[in-house]
Amino acid sequence: MKRARKPRTKIFYCHPYSAYERGSNENMNRIIRRFFPKGINFDNVSAAEVEEWLANYPRRIPG
Repeated sequence: MKRARKPRTKIFYCHPYSAYERGSNENMNRIIRRFFPKGINFDNVSAAEVEEWLANYPRRIPG
């Protein structure tokens, strides 16, 4: 007897302009904007600079 296969992964899509559906993404954008204000040209900023700043940014550790 063969079992019916169930889908293993559910896929959820976020709607455009719906920030409440992308919580962790919007939180990271908020943290980045603390260091890089609106209007900055990211062509002049290296990815390594952003990564280093994010890696060393102090965060609260629950528990």
